[in-house]
Amino acid sequence: MPLGTLLIGLGRAGAGLHLPVLRRARTAYADLFADRPVLGVDPGLGPVARADGLEVVGSLDDASRRLDPAATVVHVCTPPAVRAALLEEAAHLGYRRFVVEKPLAADRTALGRVLDVVRRRDLRVHVVSPWLHSALTDRLAALLDGGLGEVRSVTVVQDKARFRRSLTNGSHTSALEVEIPHALGVLLRLLGDAEVRGASCTDLRWGERVVPRMGGARLTLRHRSGVRSRVRCDLTSPVRRRRITVETTTGARFVGHYPVAQDDDVAQLDVWRDGRGERELLHDDALSRCLVHAYRGFAEGDGPGATAGAADGLRLHARAVELLDDARRLTATEAAPHPLPHDTCPVPRPQEAARHAG
Repeated sequence: MPLGTLLIGLGRAGAGLHLPVLRRARTAYADLFADRPVLGVDPGLGPVARADGLEVVGSLDDASRRLDPAATVVHVCTPPAVRAALLEEAAHLGYRRFVVEKPLAADRTALGRVLDVVRRRDLRVHVVSPWLHSALTDRLAALLDGGLGEVRSVTVVQDKARFRRSLTNGSHTSALEVEIPHALGVLLRLLGDAEVRGASCTDLRWGERVVPRMGGARLTLRHRSGVRSRVRCDLTSPVRRRRITVETTTGARFVGHYPVAQDDDVAQLDVWRDGRGERELLHDDALSRCLVHAYRGFAEGDGPGATAGAADGLRLHARAVELLDDARRLTATEAAPHPLPHDTCPVPRPQEAARHAG
């Protein structure tokens, strides 16, 4: 069944990321998308004429009169703090299918409210998670399933300069909330459930100005398999980097580079085994893969398989919120003004690896 689209929140995520991807997807996967304009709702805007494939309406109620809620996917691209209230309002109007920006909620308390709405209203929710749907992540999972030994170490490095947004936009309270959620979902997929064993943040400094805990972050997890994975994020770095390094007990080593910009859709993977190395290039338009996966799941209906898959994905993202909340609590009373040094992050040998996609 072709589905309509409603965007709630027309900032960087909604209008800047989702809308361009939807334009491409609506052409390439016409069977999934209704031949109707994409509608948008933003509290800061009034109704305006259709432009660039988007028609802005004044409220959710207005949108419900333009697109049938029973055949519409709602993209929730607002800050996490207001997610539960928006889901409740949209569900009251008859919407059941939602694509929600990460993280699913701001903390455990907010997560409880969101899950309560999902349960009471019987909603289908797909959390935006490009790295989980990345071709690079799929390739790493296949390599780890290919008999190359147990995972011995995992390191994720996420570097980029983020001075302007951190200095002018207070939507994030720490660097843990910016890039690390991408890595956290991948680590849970590849290595199974985990608990936080360490977390820290640095301050962002620009002259006399200081933004607490927005300079960078570190996170250490201990997975049930026994592996300790580590993530380092530097939001003052002069270079952009999204790198994951996996080493196994047989000596195999995989170094993957996720695309670092909207106009880049090629991932790179260096595979080292048996003393030889080779580089693989992967087409990796991960956000497109993520949204198409969501619409395809919604279009397939509400059978047991689809419902179970949606529930598994929601559980993974709920767990990610809990782990980020644990990490945030660890850093709440700490001051870490110094830059983050580079770290090769050796970790102990795992006993097993539970791999399941969300």
